[in-house]
Amino acid sequence: MRMCVLGGCADMAGPLLKRLEADGDIDGIVLADLNVEKARGLAAQYGARFTAARCDAESPETVVAAMRGCDVAISYIGPFYRFEKPMASCAVEAGVPYVSIADDYDAYLDVITIEDQARAANVKILTGFGNSPGLTQILARKGYNAVPNPFAIHVNWCAGSAESVGMSNLMHLFHIFNGTTLQWMDGHEVRVKTGEGRKWVEFPPPIGATWVYYTGHAESVTLPRNLPGLREVTLHGGVKPNYIVGLVKFMSALGLFTTHARRARLARLFHRIEGWFSSPGIDKSVGRVEIFGKQGNATVCKHFLYVGHIADITSMPAYLAAKWLATGRFDGMPGGVYAPERILEQPDAFLTELAALGIEMTESEILTVPA
Repeated sequence: MRMCVLGGCADMAGPLLKRLEADGDIDGIVLADLNVEKARGLAAQYGARFTAARCDAESPETVVAAMRGCDVAISYIGPFYRFEKPMASCAVEAGVPYVSIADDYDAYLDVITIEDQARAANVKILTGFGNSPGLTQILARKGYNAVPNPFAIHVNWCAGSAESVGMSNLMHLFHIFNGTTLQWMDGHEVRVKTGEGRKWVEFPPPIGATWVYYTGHAESVTLPRNLPGLREVTLHGGVKPNYIVGLVKFMSALGLFTTHARRARLARLFHRIEGWFSSPGIDKSVGRVEIFGKQGNATVCKHFLYVGHIADITSMPAYLAAKWLATGRFDGMPGGVYAPERILEQPDAFLTELAALGIEMTESEILTVPA
């Protein structure tokens, strides 16, 4: 098995590279990155199975060349609102199955427009296999399958400020708290202002209870498209300590995030000083997914919690999905563009393997919700 890691030098890719180093089933790993010198250094560090290739996301021919000859590609090239569709299109051209950690709602709406091309080429594009989106949708699918007559799903996440996330993730943060996003209300899409819809959510330690807000992650557009019968799907996210969200919202109100170029300049600045905003002990990220159904006149609920270092809980779903692709576990599905809940119709085996990779998840029983 030969794997290409697009953006292999990304901060978030660290846990993946360590996992690939330990995985004897993978014969070769191509670290494809614009910074080819850094990629060569990483390849030398991780051993003979690793090689480097120059890959410029703005030059599709270099991306296609890096992918060719591989059994699967994993993309860390962000921000995904800019690069998800182009990278997926390169995978279709190369004829290589593709997995990404794409997290922006508009990136999902963009990449699903190549569904017909991917199907015609018999190439599977697995988009958004990180933690949120990714693990959140897999857990949502498990709950959707479990509760009677599911009608609502609420997805909530919160990031800890003591985690280093890289420049692309900072651009993503500035993007998802800027402008508007889509939520699913009363059976149809509603455009809402990001940073509004504040609610108080109980998360596991080290985050605990905190405020979260409407943000531009993908779950609120993928889940209602792929799971029939839902009347409501909401997506709330935040950062702890909460003053960071306040700062980001203030900067957005000043118009500092209105273009990609502005977000990129600010990301470079904040990447250099991100240690100023780090709070000791808040070094993990968390998620809470709630699924509601109807049983007679009663409302029932099931919820899932997860916690982990952001790079770990983002990389392991993508790693496992790539292995399933390369080893034929999804061969029964045609080519196309797949969110996690669409391709993992029965997610239990996938979640069991994720748990074995160290992802901490808990689930509740199905409970009756008080009227």
